[in-house]
Amino acid sequence: MNEEQSLWSWSHAWAALPQLIEGFLTVTLIVTVLGSAIAAVLGLVIALVRRTAPRPVAGIVTFVMNFVRMTPIVVQLLFVYYAFTSVPPLTLGIIIFGIHYATYMAEVYRAGIEAVPRGQWEATTALSMSRRRTWTAVVIPQAIRSTLPALGNYVVSMFKDTPFLAVITVTDMVRAAQLYGGSNFRYIEAITLAGIFFLIASYPTSLLIRRLEKRVAYAS
Repeated sequence: MNEEQSLWSWSHAWAALPQLIEGFLTVTLIVTVLGSAIAAVLGLVIALVRRTAPRPVAGIVTFVMNFVRMTPIVVQLLFVYYAFTSVPPLTLGIIIFGIHYATYMAEVYRAGIEAVPRGQWEATTALSMSRRRTWTAVVIPQAIRSTLPALGNYVVSMFKDTPFLAVITVTDMVRAAQLYGGSNFRYIEAITLAGIFFLIASYPTSLLIRRLEKRVAYAS
């Protein structure tokens, strides 16, 4: 049995590698980094609006947040892809991933804010601190610190969801593996390497998050 007839071909594995690396660096990594940044900031804004805005405004934000959370990200990607045809698909993907995961991170921030001890709020009142300073100097720093491990888990989830970008024609790492397989009739090598890339990137991150959880628990 020659290499072409065997289940695994090292020559095809090496040939597919550059396309996979390009898909990882130019799409998968960029979407994860920029999407996470958008989700982290927007999630905090959503949490603060729900906590401090008048009830009608907070209700509208909560409705929109629940709507986004209750619909699949694939549907959201396809909707914006067909609705905003003049915007580059990669840009749309980054925005949708950021908005989608912001709704989940908002809940994490909410839990972190509610976990701030009542004594901290009473102390800021006793010190006559302004509402703005109470949030920026006391509440938000503590809330973010306690929620970092949970936020990290959502970043990992976003990283593993990036293959959904293929539905809007964005060539991420998995799509690059499919394209290589389709043009060479060899899928196993490229798909396997894509899985190894995800494992190599995700596993150290999960270990870092676990260490962070222990440090936060110890500090608490």
